[in-house]
Amino acid sequence: MFGDDDEELPPKDGEGAAAVTETAIRSFFVPESADGMRIDLFLTQSCDGYSRSQIRQAVQNEGAEVDGRTVRPSLKVRAGQRIRFRLPPFTSDETVPENIPLDVLFEDDGLVVVNKPPGMVVHPARGNWTGTLTSALAYRFQSLSDVGGPTRPGIVHRLDRDTSGVIVIAKTNAVHIHLGQQFHDRKVTKEYFAITAGRIDRDRDLIDAPIGRHPYQRDKMAIRDGHFTTRHASTFYEVISRHGRFTQVRLQPKTGRTHQLRVHLAHLGCPIICDRLYAGHSEISKSELQGKQRRNGEPALLQRQALHARALTLVNPQSGKEMTFEAPLPSDLQTVVDILES
Repeated sequence: MFGDDDEELPPKDGEGAAAVTETAIRSFFVPESADGMRIDLFLTQSCDGYSRSQIRQAVQNEGAEVDGRTVRPSLKVRAGQRIRFRLPPFTSDETVPENIPLDVLFEDDGLVVVNKPPGMVVHPARGNWTGTLTSALAYRFQSLSDVGGPTRPGIVHRLDRDTSGVIVIAKTNAVHIHLGQQFHDRKVTKEYFAITAGRIDRDRDLIDAPIGRHPYQRDKMAIRDGHFTTRHASTFYEVISRHGRFTQVRLQPKTGRTHQLRVHLAHLGCPIICDRLYAGHSEISKSELQGKQRRNGEPALLQRQALHARALTLVNPQSGKEMTFEAPLPSDLQTVVDILES
């Protein structure tokens, strides 16, 4: 979930559905915006990491109470009601160390900075229990913070699976809490690089548009106001160069919402290329980049969203010094850039 682009993870013990156990209980008060919604849908939107079928089954098994009364999945909730919900168990509640190579950009006694490759999930979640960044970290480092729970050792913020680039990891709980507070207070500066399908007209601008759960597709976010999942979201962008119907752009998210950069660029009418969820395509060929029709049998040049966390600036909790970490463009994106600029 994130973070987008990256999503910030506040340092709360056991936060996130991936870190819960079979006996974990969550309590909710139904807001006005959810009045009349089915309880299984409300809980699905409120509990990250679970499918609607998992939630429905848990409610069917007497896992939900509304104002102290056990209910069925079809119940329509009302504003002001209190819901107590027993979260269903996950397949795993601990990180399994795996010998996976890591590109470490920086390391000291308190933190590690990694250049995450595209295609790597940050922490275990539904459908992705192995090959994660946390598994690689657990194998390489003896000590990582446990503030985020057993499935998120050291994870202060996250990047989407197909987003590459800089991510910071905490080795100790004190460092984790300090970094988490910097993210919370918007004192961390993040810079991303993206290539969009579409020509962005303005050279630079601030996108200020709220983001919430998509009303119909659970794996998507949307520009949405007035819903209980809606949160303020703000992104500054600056065009690097334009190439026909493509744009290279520099992005600085001011907030850290799930899929924020992807949603905001799609909102401009210029989604990130190869973004399956928001651009409607998942790959692109050399011919298509050159404005031509794709030839029969021509291989794809890029098969993941063209989004890269290029730089991250923060204050090192132990030294007190401001530090900037940079990750060069990975080869797949560099190839695309070279073709566009040629």
